[in-house]
Amino acid sequence: MVIMVKKEIEKEKESRIAGKITKLKNWFLKSSWKMKVLILLVILGIGFLVNTMIGKSQDGKVTYQTSKVEKGTLITSVSATGSVTTSNIQEVTTQATGVVKKMYVEDGQEVVKGQTIAEIELDLVGEQRNASAYASYLNAVKGVNSANNSVRSARASLDVVYDQIKGHDNDETLSMKETRTKAEVSYDNAYDGLKTAQASLVSAQFSYNQTSPIIKAPSSGTINLSVAQGLQLSAGSSSDASNKRVATITSEGTPIITVGISEIDIANVKTNQKVNITFDSLSDMTFTGKVVAIDKLGTTTSDVVTYTALVQMDSASPKILSNMVANVYILTEVKTDVLMIPSGAINTSSDGRSVQTMKDGGVIWVQVEVGISNDTHTEIVSGLNAGDEVVTSTTAQSASSESSDSTTSPFSGIGRTQSSGTVIRSSGGGVPMGPGL
Repeated sequence: MVIMVKKEIEKEKESRIAGKITKLKNWFLKSSWKMKVLILLVILGIGFLVNTMIGKSQDGKVTYQTSKVEKGTLITSVSATGSVTTSNIQEVTTQATGVVKKMYVEDGQEVVKGQTIAEIELDLVGEQRNASAYASYLNAVKGVNSANNSVRSARASLDVVYDQIKGHDNDETLSMKETRTKAEVSYDNAYDGLKTAQASLVSAQFSYNQTSPIIKAPSSGTINLSVAQGLQLSAGSSSDASNKRVATITSEGTPIITVGISEIDIANVKTNQKVNITFDSLSDMTFTGKVVAIDKLGTTTSDVVTYTALVQMDSASPKILSNMVANVYILTEVKTDVLMIPSGAINTSSDGRSVQTMKDGGVIWVQVEVGISNDTHTEIVSGLNAGDEVVTSTTAQSASSESSDSTTSPFSGIGRTQSSGTVIRSSGGGVPMGPGL
């Protein structure tokens, strides 16, 4: 019964309101055109006034983007670009010319030092080179034998002189001294001649091996062939021999990378520092290594000074080849469990460094002491605690445009007084890691 009464009352109210609206409509339609214009102007004026008041109430509203002070690992690094100078690859070359008669190994096979790789059927130029090298080798052998005989003769003569002056250590005459000195000089000269002859023999042996039709492995490792059976090794003149690559042998070891360090960064680079390495051609792989040597002299090119550093990789990969471009990131300093904030939140002035922090719904300035920093984060030594919120940027809404906002640094146009605004919390901190970490 009560519900029915309420419904009847609501219907009666709606009927009265509808009647008033109808009367107002009829009155407006019967009014003169001047009255109609006046009414419309009044309505527009009221709407404009209300809109202006709403705009003024929102003018100057500032939104703050913040980040929390967090503990983590902060890493500073020096980046540089270089190339792989060695991948423990040794070339196998020959000066022999002709046709590859037979291959004794296959590509990718493990070989040992001295193992025969291939045999070449020499052409005329190749035979001439080989014969000339062999003649030089025989002359070198003869030279060593002759020098060795000279040493033996000089040694015997010196022993005779020593026997003659025996017992005259304290009363040696000038004649004895002269005889002894000449014998010692003759022996020294003969000995030096032997060393020279031996070096010439080694050189002649190498030249002969380079022209030999039998090619052998100079070291142990995995061989990668550059020739095949039946291939013609071209010949130049017999007097103008050039080395031709037959194969490469990859031995165990890790690649070396040469990089150039700028004069600004070189002071922070030291040997044994860890390095992260990436390659443009191996975008999905990251390697590690360490600095093993630094050239302190440097080179100047177009008034720019660079210093060469050698980086040795911790591991090898068959995908890494000589002359590949490498991007290295030398870890100059690593600090763990430190307070850090985004570097953009820090303001530097003559008074020191400071940041804006959120407290009790407002913004206050706090002086801070900083430590190391990288491209994104800075260590906070004092002035802040873990969990504090710092302002990283601000967004101020303008009343002149309903849809345009302006985002600024927290240090432009905001005085060091408390102010209120909307706070947007963002995930700050984290562990800023360089590429490859």
